[in-house]
Amino acid sequence: MSKTSTLSLTEGPNATRVVGFGSAQGNRVVTNDDLARIVDTNDEWIQQRVGIVSRRLGEDDQTVVSMAVEAGSKALADAGLSPAEVDQVIIATCTMPGPIPNAAAQVADRIGIKASGAFDLNAACAGFCYALNTASDFIRAGSARNVLVIGAERFQEWLDWQDRANCIIFADGAGAAVVSPAEQPSIGPATLGSAGDMVDTIYLRENRYIYQEGQTVFRWATSEVAPVATRAVERAGLRLSDVDVLVAHQANLRIVEAIARKLQNQGARDDLVVARDIVHSGNTSAASIPLAIDHMRSAGEVNSGDVLLLVGFGAGLSYAGQVIICP
Repeated sequence: MSKTSTLSLTEGPNATRVVGFGSAQGNRVVTNDDLARIVDTNDEWIQQRVGIVSRRLGEDDQTVVSMAVEAGSKALADAGLSPAEVDQVIIATCTMPGPIPNAAAQVADRIGIKASGAFDLNAACAGFCYALNTASDFIRAGSARNVLVIGAERFQEWLDWQDRANCIIFADGAGAAVVSPAEQPSIGPATLGSAGDMVDTIYLRENRYIYQEGQTVFRWATSEVAPVATRAVERAGLRLSDVDVLVAHQANLRIVEAIARKLQNQGARDDLVVARDIVHSGNTSAASIPLAIDHMRSAGEVNSGDVLLLVGFGAGLSYAGQVIICP
């Protein structure tokens, strides 16, 4: 005789919001002139191709975990929450030294978040958007109440410092956000996707050095990312003219500005604020979007209530777009 059992499901709030941001960076400022001393390059060449003037690298004790702890602690303080009020930690990263142990459990413990759910997520440079969407869905499903989301990367050990095309781009840092329930939606539906047929355009050469086919990735990003951003705006029930700030993954300043121009040609405002954090932070992969937002908030370039359009893209190729309201 078969047995039929009925399971109970949790239910959460209909809406979520970001309630705090925080960030951390490597302590060492590395200029283009510094790089020119170790590889065949120069300041003009770097600025023309990727728009970077300087980047930040971590000291020996500034690991993926330690930078994530610093950024996460700042985000909790910004949100006005204690570690005891957080029950889920998600770390977006692709640069941990090894696949285990994960970063999230270590970060949670060091911050003082005990017995929380904790896991790492790897969608490379789109990782923060994937993690933010996951956190929002956890809360809406009733599986968590407050979730700490962190993008954290330490690239310097994954770079061939004689590879002039790639060693000039990447940097170390972390950016964090706290996601909580809301009465009105402040995190829109995510537009997620992938182009797995282009997986060989960004990969680990010799299984140890990050490598990308720069021109191929540039052409793909400048043609395919703007439509992803537009769909995210439409899914949020908004128009491009409603967007105050574009925060694209800080891959390359030329890519960021090309995406902005396309969106403006399609209806985004002329006064659209565009994140250009890459100029002095470099490409920090999963950390770049929250890092840029935190810097822009501190500089007064982004204000509470602003409509932010986030769009991440990177290895995989994985991509994601989402609209949020700035806390």
